[in-house]
Parts: sequence; C-alpha cells; structure tokens
Amino acid sequence: MALDRLNQDIVLIVDDIPENLSLLHDALDEAGYTVLVATNGESALQRARQARPDVILLDAVMPGMDGFEVARRMKADPLTQPIPIVFMTGLTETEHVVAAFAAGGADYVTKPIKPAEVLVRIAAHMANARQMKQARSALDAYGQATVVVRQTDDRLLWQTPLARRLLRDYFQIEGDQAPARLAEWIAEAEQAASEKRDAPVLATDAQRRLIATLHDPGRLGHEGEPNAKEWLLVLREENHAAAIEALIAGFRLTGREAEVLYWVSKGKTNKDIGDILGTSPRTVNKHLEHVFEKLGVETRTAAANLAMAKMGMGRGE
Repeated sequence: MALDRLNQDIVLIVDDIPENLSLLHDALDEAGYTVLVATNGESALQRARQARPDVILLDAVMPGMDGFEVARRMKADPLTQPIPIVFMTGLTETEHVVAAFAAGGADYVTKPIKPAEVLVRIAAHMANARQMKQARSALDAYGQATVVVRQTDDRLLWQTPLARRLLRDYFQIEGDQAPARLAEWIAEAEQAASEKRDAPVLATDAQRRLIATLHDPGRLGHEGEPNAKEWLLVLREENHAAAIEALIAGFRLTGREAEVLYWVSKGKTNKDIGDILGTSPRTVNKHLEHVFEKLGVETRTAAANLAMAKMGMGRGE
C-alpha cells in the first residue's frame, strides 16, 4: 500500500554512504519533503513499490546491485516505471552518463553532492511528475486508456492504469515491452490511414474486442535518444455481452431484441444483422419494430443514439 502522503511530496534516497544520506536527508527535510532512505538495491526496489515516491535520488555505484540495475528494474515494473530517477554519480565520463539515461534515468548530479543543486533538480522533476500523474488520472477518469509506444524498440514509455489493465488482460504482459501484436497493429494502422480506411481491430475473442486509435506520431525525443518516433494510442474495449446485458436491463428488451439493437448501434443493416444472428432480415425487422415501440422512437438513428447512451459510448465510437 502506498504511503499516506499527508499532502507532502516524497523523495526516496538510495545510497550506501551514511554521510551522503545524512546530508541529503537534512536538506530535503528542511525543504519540506517527506524523505525515505535505502542503503542497497534490494531495499530500494521494495521501498519504491511500497511508497511510490515522487522522485528517486539513486547512487550509481553501490556494492551488490548497482544503481543502473536498480533503475532498469524500476522501469520494468509498472508500479515504479513512472517515477523520475535522478542519478548521483562521480562517474562523469560520457559512457557513464549515457548508461544512466539508458537505464531510465531522467537526470543526474555529480559528486561531491551540492544540496542546493539537488533541491533545484528535485523541484523541477517533482513538478513534471505531478503533471504526468494528473494527466494519467484525468485520462482514466474519462475512460481514456492511453499508451505511448517508442518505435525504435517497441517500449511502452507511458500508460494510464486503465491501458495497463487492458494490455495485461489481452496480452498477459508485464513491464514496459509492448506486445508483438501492438507493434504489428501500428504498421497496419499506418497503412490503413494512407489508404483512407478504418484501422484494424487490435485484439478480439468470442465476446469482446480491443479497439485502438492511432494519433499523430511525434518525434518527441528524450535525452540520449533524439528524434525517437513515439506513437500515442487510445485503447477502447468493446464487450458485446456486457453491452447487450445493459440494453436488456435498461429498456426491458428480450435477449434477441437487445442483440438487434446492439448491432443497429454499430451501423449494421438488417441483412448484416440477419447474417450475424443466423436469421432472416424480415425477422430482424420484426424485432426492430418491437424495439422502436419499447424505446418510444420511430427511426434507426434515434434507437441507435439511445442505445449508445445506455452503453456509455460516444458518437465518435
């Protein structure tokens, strides 16, 4: 369970040198932060999962599991992946700086540590982390399952909790590696866009399917990875059974009437619906007459609009 924040920002310091811990703890505590400490990699991973700090100050060189490995494991864990990591290192050669960013670091400060510099860096990353967290929460609150995928290595750079649940449910994945089907779908969706046709379905089974919308790509770029193309996808689940149950309960329809109304809301013709349900278009039309009567409408469009509202779907879906 995450630590009760009491409206304070939380910083986790990971360092095996007591003097460094003491110096940073006092400076951050005085600045008003809630400060947690860990002296090795294993305890750092455990505390990060339990407390979900806003920022992590991580020593690069420690006995046993070094900071680079700690960072890689944190970025592979959905619970800690969004937390910005600021490396503390005396290794200023280019290869070590690159290694820090490659492991998932957002920034670094050099030793000997200067508390004033650390406070400035922490404040900047704290503000960014807060904005990202608010964005994720806002998107999930409006049912927007959003994920950002980096093209170069098919990594999930950013995902809302709802998107993470859907990807785990359909593809049984953990961590930040995109499922192979997602990478394939992006290529298919690009081709569909160039041919002015609908994007393919991302995943499907007997009762449901996962729909994705591909938004304009951006060369957003991260430090150490300039001009890396990143795709933003919005995921949406269509669950036929759940939607039909909602129509039955909401409008007092029979099961077959609800099925007909459901497919009408999807823009299907009577012939299409007959093919799907294994019946004739005339029988579909008879069911539809009963649906119109129960809903108090006279047209397919009006019936479809009521159905979509009952199922919680927007017009654009």
